[in-house]
Amino acid sequence: MRTRLLGALAALAVTVATAVATAPTAQAVGPDRLPVTITNSSGRAEAVYVYVLGTNLSTGRLGYVNAAGTFTAWPAGSNPPSPAPDVSIAGPGNGGSTTIQVPRGISGRIYFALGEKLRFFLTPDGLVQPAPWAAGDANQNILFDWSEFTYNDAGLWLNSSQVDMFAVPHTVTVTDAAGTRRSGALVADGRDSTINGIAAQPGWASTMVRRSDGTVLRVLAPGKAAGAGLLSSTYLDPYISSAWGAYASKTLTVVPFADQPGTKYFGRTSGTVMTFTNASGAQVASFTRPSSADVWGCDGALHAPNDLVVGPIARTLCAALNRGTLGTVDTQPSTDASAFYRSNPTNQYARIIHANMADGKAYAFAFDDVGNFESLVNAGSPSAAGLVIQPFTGGGGTTPPPAGGGSLTNANGMCLDNNAQSTANGNKVQIWGCNGTVAQQWTFVQAGTTLHVQGKCLDIAGGGTANGTKVQLWDCNTTGAQVWIPQNGGYYNPASNRCLDDPAASTTAGTQVQIWDCNGSSAQKWTLHS
Repeated sequence: MRTRLLGALAALAVTVATAVATAPTAQAVGPDRLPVTITNSSGRAEAVYVYVLGTNLSTGRLGYVNAAGTFTAWPAGSNPPSPAPDVSIAGPGNGGSTTIQVPRGISGRIYFALGEKLRFFLTPDGLVQPAPWAAGDANQNILFDWSEFTYNDAGLWLNSSQVDMFAVPHTVTVTDAAGTRRSGALVADGRDSTINGIAAQPGWASTMVRRSDGTVLRVLAPGKAAGAGLLSSTYLDPYISSAWGAYASKTLTVVPFADQPGTKYFGRTSGTVMTFTNASGAQVASFTRPSSADVWGCDGALHAPNDLVVGPIARTLCAALNRGTLGTVDTQPSTDASAFYRSNPTNQYARIIHANMADGKAYAFAFDDVGNFESLVNAGSPSAAGLVIQPFTGGGGTTPPPAGGGSLTNANGMCLDNNAQSTANGNKVQIWGCNGTVAQQWTFVQAGTTLHVQGKCLDIAGGGTANGTKVQLWDCNTTGAQVWIPQNGGYYNPASNRCLDDPAASTTAGTQVQIWDCNGSSAQKWTLHS
């Protein structure tokens, strides 16, 4: 699924968000009005204003939704743009929450602004969204952000977005019969770490925008920053040239659909053009070497039409160039997050945002969903959803454990151990006396929130979700069975909604670890030592 905003009036008048879902259309299963709770844990005293804006999927009309869940189409606009009506919803104060209703059949954005209402405008073509990276935009000095959503008969897709900027830290959640899932939570002090980390990179300091009162309003994504003259417009060109040229002497294989491993396209470069053929040798697509702007925006030379060949190849190329894996990883998409952002130069914005996410997931560029690295929650039959404004300092998720290898020690003094140092898939992961061997040298890969030992990943057997499901060793594959979020001194697996657990707090060497309801007991307390 990818949520995109389609532009008009120099990309400012926006016909909002069309989510492309792979799920088939089904009978409506979510409520007509989905309760969405906005929680304010920011630690800030400003008033919060909420806006639900989008497209009615039945009529195609642009409009807004009030707190009760009623959709109203916008009145006609004009040229020059006329001010839109004030459709703000009073949001929660610090420490509080407000529940609004979102009607089924809407795709759009939930905006939230702190301290001041946003200013929207209308043209005959649509709504002019806030664009604080553009000179003269009326919202440049307002602290705000948004999440994107589609709620239709097939379910809810809700994601935080950093495609244009990083501003207000927030988590998205969805609840259904299986429980509550969340994404987009930053680690403790993650906002400051993200802002300071990006600003510290050579050439990136000007992408941070600070208000006259000292408030850091946002960090602009590289495409927006370059367009505003705040980042070199050719920043990524040396890497693009090198990566593109690499396929003059070798073949790039693109396997764009995870569920169709037999669908492959083969790329070779001649001059500045990369041409793709299918398995029969017929030419199916060609791309001129993109500019930095094309890569930042996943557009221009990398424009991805909504088809089944050219678009999927373009998306894959754009993700690989943003992540710095094109040229070195010759089968794409690459899903080994530990190999991302190692190119020089690289997308420092995306690298640092992902590194500060508690689950490693973010929407830091337009096709960050390639390989499922986006901060998205989805449910086919949702009963509720949420958006949590996180603390600006402190709080957040849990400070990530050390990135280097070391022992993973349970509160009972035993270590997490790969039985007999075997690298066979399905090998037992157990507790054992701490001995410093390679079987106990665990590495937490922050970009993917996976735990590695001996080149393999900590995995829930069969992707199980029941209490007592055993934990094992398996090839790293980016599935939910291998996601471990550091939380409350332990490791939480969102797919099962359970925690890594030493059965009955055992001290018997050889006891295989499992997943269990998160309960904060000593059996679920693990410390990774660097």
